[in-house]
Amino acid sequence: MKKIYVDADACPVKEEIIRVAIRHNTPVLMVCNGGIRPFKNNLVELVIVSEGPDEADKWIHTNVKVDDIVVTSDIPLAANCIDKGAIVLKNDGLILTNTNIGNILATRDLMSDLRSFDPFLKGKNKVFTKADKGKFLSALDNLIIQQ
Repeated sequence: MKKIYVDADACPVKEEIIRVAIRHNTPVLMVCNGGIRPFKNNLVELVIVSEGPDEADKWIHTNVKVDDIVVTSDIPLAANCIDKGAIVLKNDGLILTNTNIGNILATRDLMSDLRSFDPFLKGKNKVFTKADKGKFLSALDNLIIQQ
């Protein structure tokens, strides 16, 4: 059975993931550095990794298998998981693929460089909306149904 791996530390759609997973009887691994309470449903496993940069990312990348679903907004993690044959879904419902990950990585790197030179660009992230949650729910539901 395929699984859903969640980069859970800053994930705004944990509850939505759990709802869809329960509806489709799909196991979920919420991977974080701590600070998240255990979940009541047996389908949802909390995986706490050691403190440190990218420890959750490393754990997800090591354990994910072909056709598993990874939920993350971390673009380098997404690229690594796509390389392993996983399906990657951002928190806003965008499915990341071999076709679009190169441009997304390049844009991420460009924006990182711009932010380092222009203090007015720091902290300017897109606001997460109800519409984003709706797109995410629909995309996750469709991904699970397609498997």
